[in-house]
Amino acid sequence: MTKITSISAQEILDSRGNPTVRVHLTLDNDIRVSSSVPSGASTGENEAVELRDGDESRYGGKGVLKAIANVNDLIAPKLVGLDPARQAEIDALMVALDGTPNKAKLGANAILGVSMAIARAAAQTAKLPLYAYLGGPGATRLPVPMMNILNGGKHADNSVDFQEFMVMPIGAPTFAEALRYGAETFHALKKILAGKGYVTSVGDEGGFAPNLKSNEEACELIVEAIQAAGYKPGKDIAIAIDPAASSFFSGDTYDLSKSGQGKKTSAEMIALYGRWLDAYPIVSIEDGLDENDWTGFAAQTAAQGSRIQIVGDDNFVTNPTFVRRGIAEKTANAVLIKLNQIGTVSETIQTINLCRKAGWNFVISHRSGETEDTFMADFAVAMGGGQIKTGSACRSERIAKYNRLLEIEAELGKAAVFGSPFP
Repeated sequence: MTKITSISAQEILDSRGNPTVRVHLTLDNDIRVSSSVPSGASTGENEAVELRDGDESRYGGKGVLKAIANVNDLIAPKLVGLDPARQAEIDALMVALDGTPNKAKLGANAILGVSMAIARAAAQTAKLPLYAYLGGPGATRLPVPMMNILNGGKHADNSVDFQEFMVMPIGAPTFAEALRYGAETFHALKKILAGKGYVTSVGDEGGFAPNLKSNEEACELIVEAIQAAGYKPGKDIAIAIDPAASSFFSGDTYDLSKSGQGKKTSAEMIALYGRWLDAYPIVSIEDGLDENDWTGFAAQTAAQGSRIQIVGDDNFVTNPTFVRRGIAEKTANAVLIKLNQIGTVSETIQTINLCRKAGWNFVISHRSGETEDTFMADFAVAMGGGQIKTGSACRSERIAKYNRLLEIEAELGKAAVFGSPFP
């Protein structure tokens, strides 16, 4: 049996320049690994707690020295001497050590850093790539990327209410070609924006954030960019959107004030999405309604779920409890999966298994505050869901995941499987 000999954590910076946690782990076979934890900006109210220090004299209160101390002083002593191959047991031990419903004592950022490092160490001990260790011999499916190329909402200081507009190269024959399709569309969009006098600076996830005339113009520009890059909208490349509706929900209405479209009810939002589905090649809508608007989500799924993928993020927060409710109430037909929303690798896999059992899709996702860690790329292949959301075709913390997927596809060779997740 291989044993853990040491675990330690340090404070590093994420892609937004904010502190996050990096965990270092050593085994008695001299294997040394590290894992870094991402951080979200647009968060669901029921996410596991990202523990911050609150000391305004350091990083504006965003320091993570408390989480670091919890790894070094509380978690490490309990795990030293254990076998890293016992992932589920170790994750459960950390959850019990925390003892709260949302990991508020130790912090999901502390627990997840250790959980990811455990998986990495076990994979290296087994002399397997991480995707093969976590997914077994059937882990051969490369995900279709959801590439965020145009931003609004909380991700941009502009006149667009909806947070993310993404391209999905559903018609590409391989992941490598899908990445090329997306990158070429990204660069075509930059030229189009520049030609119209719009700014071409990029946001946290690499998407452009121009001050557009309307929400609809975002889709129109993307269709134009797809065509300019030489591809057919809807056939080669489709559109996915993440309105992040909780960010513009107030009281009992959706306030589209950034674009000047006024206030709307749930029914009116669903009708708006219906018009968009008729006008643009949209295949997926994530968080089209507020995280607590379960009735609205169910109504949207009933109305549009046979046409497109309805993805829940802020309402499900990768938590089995909320996903079970969603399945029972037919709230959506897909779940966004973020490791740090729940805080351990084992619980994330449990949530994915619920999706599989229900016949729902799932999308492995990054956060707006990322690191160069590529764990989620391997995890996406291991889980085999066929979709990944990890940003635009620029910014190295995003590209690191895409480049890792290129490596995996090359390593799998003829065994690699790629294709649209939609029938």
